[in-house]
Amino acid sequence: MLPRSWFVLASAILAQAAVTRVEIAHRAADSHPGYEEIAGKVYFAVDPGAAANRMIVDLDRAPRNAKGLVEFSADFYMLKPSAARSNGTALFEVSNRGGKGLFSTFDLTTQQDPGDSLLFDSGFTLVWLGWEFDVPRRAELLKLYAPVIKGITGPVRSEIMVDRRTTSASLGDRAQIPYPVADPSTATLTVRDRPTGARSTIPRDQWKFSADAAHVEYPAGFEPGRIYEVVYTAKDPTVAGLGPAAIRDYISYLKQQGDVKRAIGFGTSQSGRFLRKYLYDGFNADEQGRKVFDGIWAHVAGAGRGSFNHRFAQPSRDGHTWMNFFYPTDLFPFTDQPETDGGITDSLLARATKDHVVPRIFYTNGSYEYWGREAALIHISPDGKKDAPPAPSTRIYYIAGTQHGANANPVKNNTQNDANPNDYRFAMRGLLVAMNNWVSDGAAPPESVIPRIDKDQLVAPGALNFPKIPGVNVPKIPAYAWHLDFGPDFRTKGIVAFEPPKVGQPFPTLVPQVNSDGNETEGIRLPEVAVPLATYTGWNLRDPKIGAPDEIQSMVGSFIPFARTKAEREENGDPRLSIEERYKSKEEFLEQVEAATRPLIARRLLLERDAERIKEKASARWDSLMTVAAK
Repeated sequence: MLPRSWFVLASAILAQAAVTRVEIAHRAADSHPGYEEIAGKVYFAVDPGAAANRMIVDLDRAPRNAKGLVEFSADFYMLKPSAARSNGTALFEVSNRGGKGLFSTFDLTTQQDPGDSLLFDSGFTLVWLGWEFDVPRRAELLKLYAPVIKGITGPVRSEIMVDRRTTSASLGDRAQIPYPVADPSTATLTVRDRPTGARSTIPRDQWKFSADAAHVEYPAGFEPGRIYEVVYTAKDPTVAGLGPAAIRDYISYLKQQGDVKRAIGFGTSQSGRFLRKYLYDGFNADEQGRKVFDGIWAHVAGAGRGSFNHRFAQPSRDGHTWMNFFYPTDLFPFTDQPETDGGITDSLLARATKDHVVPRIFYTNGSYEYWGREAALIHISPDGKKDAPPAPSTRIYYIAGTQHGANANPVKNNTQNDANPNDYRFAMRGLLVAMNNWVSDGAAPPESVIPRIDKDQLVAPGALNFPKIPGVNVPKIPAYAWHLDFGPDFRTKGIVAFEPPKVGQPFPTLVPQVNSDGNETEGIRLPEVAVPLATYTGWNLRDPKIGAPDEIQSMVGSFIPFARTKAEREENGDPRLSIEERYKSKEEFLEQVEAATRPLIARRLLLERDAERIKEKASARWDSLMTVAAK
């Protein structure tokens, strides 16, 4: 480790960028052959009066330095290739709650497996920057250090849902730091059993805030499977919109410095929603109007955006089948092309189009995102009656038979069925190469792969032709995006007046149709689904022991293996053909797996280098099922 040091920044660059200095706390050569590891902090100063900053909510109220600029900083981490190894592209991962996930996504790494170094072999400059102000202060997490606006108060709603009875719960989402309570006496605690159910108020003398005002103490106990909400007056909001501004300005700085020629922004789940909001708010133009990201890839974000740029924003709050209801996550507009709802015409790319900074875009979603993140809304009309084509600069890829996270262990996870283990990361690797070729050389990527209304591939949940498998309950209640009213100034000024919001009618939820096996008929059907040993779904109902057993467990899909033999199938009353009825032998099964892999490689949806590993995983799946079934 080198002594604490500073980058020497060219004055010409500083004159054009909001980055004022980069402080290096750690630098190590050959952390990976040909790569340098660099970590530290980036310092910024932005002008509240600049046109490029006027969308940042409350920036005009933030403390200013002697030059009238607002100062802030963020942690950064970089893996920088040598000039000889570099492909000229910065692959920037928008950190999910302060963490790093690129290697597990694209290099197939796990604790047990070092994976395959696609990222290093390709020569990407790998970059991370803290953008979220409320992540805990832990060494491994990247954090934004943004100013707060002293003296401002406003309503904040904290949802509390537990899987086990407890008497204490945090006001923050997950491990995030909550806003301080301004007036405990006006706070309320309610409970209900369904998202749209009537709220019952819990008397104020039956609960209290903890001494640190970060938790709620409820001696009677929070019960599993119920929805609790604390609404309180908070104080001193952070200027949350400096998170996307930090990313904008740091990526612009790197490009102007000349170390990279182009940049791809990638985000998973929360971070994918962040990128959709980043585009919608107009952050892809820097202070000089230059395009920041050449490519943007929002993965498993569904139709969402989120709480990334409004007063008292809670960036971690999302929206799933059974958590974080009615936060400003799934809001109109949903599509890249203009659409109209309630007399308002808008699009996700309206500002980027106006500023001439539209990047090349990938949206990738799986089965869960259609059931739990309303993904269909990004390519259908708001009334759900017709398909809406992607914008020319956009590709939408639906990966069939997947849950929110890839490569899960196929065991019950507070669920009625085993979790879905389909490893969609193989498709992610193929698409990464395609995205880089698109932004680097202009080589068009594969065409969009989406289920369509006009081909009966996308249907209402009630029209799903799912087989009647004994012991398997099919969900009756998908997630919905709702028309939400947070108050008259929310859309234009980012100020919430109503908590909880006023809830109107839902937008339609449409899901991919399935075949007689229960597997989806359209999308990128990876060999595990195309040559199946089981049914792979994006949904899984909650275990009765954690309450609400009719609800879909958030982010988890199902893995429902076929019977091993015809006799077992008939004994169980399973309508799906058994494994022995489908394949004469393991060898024939693996031949079909290889045959299903080849066309996907030809379409550039998989990589040739992954063909053998896909076959190995299929072989292991066969062995695990046949061994388990034989016991």
